[in-house]
Amino acid sequence: MTPLLEVRDLVKHYSTGRRFLGLGPARPGTRAVDGVSFDVARGEILALVGESGCGKTTVARTILRLTPATAGRVLFDGLDVLALPSAPLRSLRRRIQIVFQDPSGSLNPRMTVRTTLREGPQIHGLAAGTELDARVDRLLTEVGLHPGLAASYPHELSGGQRQRVGIARALSVEPELLVCDEPVSALDVSVQAQVLNLLTELRHRRGLTYLFIAHDLAVVRHMADRVAVMYLGRLVEVAPAEELYRAPRHPYTTALLSAVPVPDPAATRRRIVLAGDVPSAARPAAGCPFHPRCPHPKKDERCRQEPPVLREVGPGRLAACHFAEQPM
Repeated sequence: MTPLLEVRDLVKHYSTGRRFLGLGPARPGTRAVDGVSFDVARGEILALVGESGCGKTTVARTILRLTPATAGRVLFDGLDVLALPSAPLRSLRRRIQIVFQDPSGSLNPRMTVRTTLREGPQIHGLAAGTELDARVDRLLTEVGLHPGLAASYPHELSGGQRQRVGIARALSVEPELLVCDEPVSALDVSVQAQVLNLLTELRHRRGLTYLFIAHDLAVVRHMADRVAVMYLGRLVEVAPAEELYRAPRHPYTTALLSAVPVPDPAATRRRIVLAGDVPSAARPAAGCPFHPRCPHPKKDERCRQEPPVLREVGPGRLAACHFAEQPM
């Protein structure tokens, strides 16, 4: 089956230019995304996870062309997103929508909820007049809000309500793919589960496909079909969610999972604390980018000299580690 979204060798480098006052040699650029490739099947939830600063949001923004790519290809339903001229791109944007991390910053504070939810369908000619207002009421009901909130401004709503409005705005143009960029990280823990359950219900009700970005592996455990783990601008592991949580193949994934809280006070788990800080994306380490912090007992000179490729290590499983067949 042809994937709905195909990302091939996606690269985004930020140039830092020359030194102060133009003196000295040019500084190396920041490799925010460095050759990322993955597919998302129609109807699937692929979670893209990793530490803050690993390039997850840059991947999302580049796919949506909110940030220009340095190199690579992005195919959506066979269309080359990065090569589309403005008119076809505008039409395509209706099919791919994003839910931002911070609902307070992504909603216009001067627009009521009704005006916000009317905007997309008006631009794309999906509804007008009384049908448009009825559409707004249905959207609010669908995301668990009372239609009476349509007259409210964002500052009059709670954080959870604002994020539901953000989700309704994305749904208002009937998309096929939702890019969810840390959609619950700015919410209280008590509200996070409600929003995650809503997204899961919407997926089944509307047949949606998700690229779900998060830094917390506990958040995506029960909703993702597959998980792709990023480190320093690169994918280090991709696997079905159940298999990845049961038996990770990359030491970075193992370390991340060791930090996930266990809801059993009697349970014990060996906590892996990574040494040092994340290397600079402008000056990544030679060889494996993770080797300076890697806790794998078999780490050797090859890790310091030879960058591992993302390769198949099992059915549907990929890992970029020389010792992926010998998990920790």
